Amino acid sequence: MRHNKKFNHLSRTSSHRKAMLSNMASSLIESKRITTTVAKAKELRTYVEPLITKAKNDTTHSRRMVFRYLQNKNAVSELFREVADKVGNRPGGYTRILRTENRFGDNAEMCIIELVDYNETMLESKEEEAAKPKRRRSRRGGSGKKAKSSAPGTGEKIKKGTESEEAGAVKKDKPEAEKEKKQESKSTDQKSEGNIDESTAEKNNSEDTSGKTEAEQKPEAEKPESSGDSEEDKKVSE
Repeated sequence: MRHNKKFNHLSRTSSHRKAMLSNMASSLIESKRITTTVAKAKELRTYVEPLITKAKNDTTHSRRMVFRYLQNKNAVSELFREVADKVGNRPGGYTRILRTENRFGDNAEMCIIELVDYNETMLESKEEEAAKPKRRRSRRGGSGKKAKSSAPGTGEKIKKGTESEEAGAVKKDKPEAEKEKKQESKSTDQKSEGNIDESTAEKNNSEDTSGKTEAEQKPEAEKPESSGDSEEDKKVSE
């Protein structure tokens, strides 16, 4: 049973695996970059990084402990003299794995494992990026609006947008204005009809009253005449 055996054995015996990792670590320290498979590079990273951390403390004990793993005097001296000085300020992560194309034949995943501080091209690019002035991009401030307004052609676009919005609002208001006009014309017609009805009723009332007054006045005018005739007739008879 393989309980608690989580590391990759790399299809090798324990002695073969240790010897292979020791040789790979020595070649990585001496040449600063090697090409291997991804599986071996991952195991080499866990093997060599603790040795680089021990190399920061340059004592006889630490040298003997590192030599116990590497079994190579030249690699140990290179590690304690050059590599430790360059890596001294780094708190970990001394190696980098860069994947490459698969290997022809067995299609194994290949990569390049290197010491981070010895890749000059990447270090130069990082220095250039650090030297460039940083631009803040804040969403809260009004800098974005000012930049948009100051950009060429944006003012014309904004004006066109406002004009189109106003035209759309006018188009929307036209039917409402027509409806209001129709309602006003209807109300005026109704008012005029009501006024006409009132005027006709007043005329009718005035005619009725005038007719009544004339009819009342006629009999009053006729009464004295009839009385006068009767008195004349009496005198004649007498």
